[in-house]
Amino acid sequence: MVKMNLAEVRHNIVTCERCPRLRTYCQRIARERRAAYRDETYWGRPVAGFGDPQARVLVLGLAPAAHGANRTGRNFTGDGVGGSGDFLMTAMHANGFANIPTSQSIDDGLELHDAWIAAAVRCAPPDNTPTPQEIAECEPHLAAEVDSLPHLKVYVALGRIAFEAVLRLFKARGWRLPKKPLFEHGGVIRIPGAPLIVCAYHPSRQNTHTGRLTPMMLRDAFRTAKRLART
Repeated sequence: MVKMNLAEVRHNIVTCERCPRLRTYCQRIARERRAAYRDETYWGRPVAGFGDPQARVLVLGLAPAAHGANRTGRNFTGDGVGGSGDFLMTAMHANGFANIPTSQSIDDGLELHDAWIAAAVRCAPPDNTPTPQEIAECEPHLAAEVDSLPHLKVYVALGRIAFEAVLRLFKARGWRLPKKPLFEHGGVIRIPGAPLIVCAYHPSRQNTHTGRLTPMMLRDAFRTAKRLART
């Protein structure tokens, strides 16, 4: 199979129509809009990854937020002050992966260094819950994107769905997985021949507002990723 460049991968992602339920939902949200954003034009399409094309670290989340990335067109962007985007970027900034500790708009000047951010599912799902079939339909996009990032050494899986997406990707490439790979925050999964996986809880408000995921916990996970990427 011929590898695509990132521009080709992005085109295939943003024009994807594989999941009618998700496309219908994203377009409806883009038409109706939240009151706070009623004067904005929503992106309303699948969201491609972004970051440093020379990245050694891939950060994989769940899916775009309906009024976040589905509005702005960039992962973990625009979900409100103190939302998951700011929480994630604060941890990444503390470890040198981002030039600013916030992610509020597509033109906020955010730049990533040595990191690429993507999602297991590229369209915002109703109730933040994609179906297994919708997750599977997005797997070729993840495979194509990582194939276009030649220096990846570490995958940071934000949440169990992202973690399982990485495991399926590795299995499809012939890497032998542990019998029962355990997802636990801060854990490192080592699979012979494959990039390392650093597990982290997803920085959703449900996790951050309840204290299940603290700023220090996420900073530490990215500190681990940074150390492993340099070895």
